[in-house]
Amino acid sequence: MEWDERFRDGTYPTDPDPSPVLRAHVETFPEGRALDVATGTGRNSLFLAERGYDVDALDFSEEGLRIVRERAHEIGVEDRIETIHADAETYDFPEHTYDVITISYYKTLDRLSDIKAALNPGGVLFYQHHLRSDPPVTVGPRTDRYRLQSNELLRACLDLTVLYYEESTEQVDDRTSATATVIARNTQGGAQSYPVRHWDR
Repeated sequence: MEWDERFRDGTYPTDPDPSPVLRAHVETFPEGRALDVATGTGRNSLFLAERGYDVDALDFSEEGLRIVRERAHEIGVEDRIETIHADAETYDFPEHTYDVITISYYKTLDRLSDIKAALNPGGVLFYQHHLRSDPPVTVGPRTDRYRLQSNELLRACLDLTVLYYEESTEQVDDRTSATATVIARNTQGGAQSYPVRHWDR
């Protein structure tokens, strides 16, 4: 399997950092159980486990999940991580189960309705993915087929309460990335509570 090889030969980092946006907002998320879809080597799942969540880390790569378990043991959170070997394209997501769901750099809009249905009432979805851009960027998928169009992620989450949305470019060493990021809560209604900002603009 291609991703097993990437994880095994070090093409993909074994300890990628979670998004700065996730770090900045996690204190506003509900406590409880979390799901990290396409966890890879644990970018989000280990971060959430360190903050007290019971995390289901789902991925199709056995090698990626092995690395997650190894790293969980190293940082002392193995009792909070459950790895699930499954394909997110066909996995039967349980309804009303998770307080937080994270997805980083995996295009799965055709399953997003099922993923959102797995949120508990008041649960929060964090989703970030590569964007199509003009001029083209150099980080992420080689073709636009696996990238999102502008506002595509936002439109896909409008049945939730969107708490944060951004499309931006970033310099990564000598390369450039373009990313869309959304944080949305499983609530509806014209009057709600909203997170308090804790950073300077």
